[in-house]
Amino acid sequence: MTEYKDIIYAVSDSVATITINRPKVLNAFTPHTLGELSDALSKAASDKSVGVIVLTGTGDRAFCAGGDVNWEASDDFQIYEYEFHHDLIDCPKPVIARVNGYAIGGGNHMAYFCDLTIAAEHAIFGQNGPRVASPAAGATVAHSANLLGHKRAREMWMTCRRYSAQHMLEWGLVNAVAPNEELDNEVRKWVDDLLKASPTCLKILKATFKKQMEPILKYTQTAMVQEIAPNHFETGEQQEGAQAFLEKRTPDFSRWR
Repeated sequence: MTEYKDIIYAVSDSVATITINRPKVLNAFTPHTLGELSDALSKAASDKSVGVIVLTGTGDRAFCAGGDVNWEASDDFQIYEYEFHHDLIDCPKPVIARVNGYAIGGGNHMAYFCDLTIAAEHAIFGQNGPRVASPAAGATVAHSANLLGHKRAREMWMTCRRYSAQHMLEWGLVNAVAPNEELDNEVRKWVDDLLKASPTCLKILKATFKKQMEPILKYTQTAMVQEIAPNHFETGEQQEGAQAFLEKRTPDFSRWR
């Protein structure tokens, strides 16, 4: 067991389990959380006793609710470059998202960048960026079209609707759905299948899938914002979105149309 502040890292039966441990905020992340996740993923990748990595969240309410809105309302947010999707792609070992509740915003695309996604029946998926004026962009957005096709990806990102685990299974964003009490058993079935495979072949497969994604991986959130709306963080639009969320009201974006 390795101690972290925002996550729990444990290895057992050839599996490294990385658990986001911020249940009071539905396992939402900050830059510190993402740094710990990156470190744990690297640790698991280099551990010869680990064959599969499972990423999940504490409790049964949320896998991850995305970025902590208190952080997103701060000045630090506009200069932070989210890159955890690169860590998931670059990891040479298979990563399973064990989705045990809400997977919203950054939590949703964190799950769909994992190699496999196994969800509890009560899990809820969706994006939140446009609702809080958080300018997600680049590969985190573009890869959803690889998985869902453009019409469904645009629906998910532009409308910010919420989707059930079964709905996401039908769309192809989820590999399997299980009752919450059976979630660990379902995850273990997939783990066991992966552990039967050649680790070198799995590594080659992941590298091959990455090759297909390379055209979109070069696009970063910062670059896209600078290209399309270089003064976004100065106009007050993002601050209105974050503040409205914290005040539990509908944001008024009419002045930025």
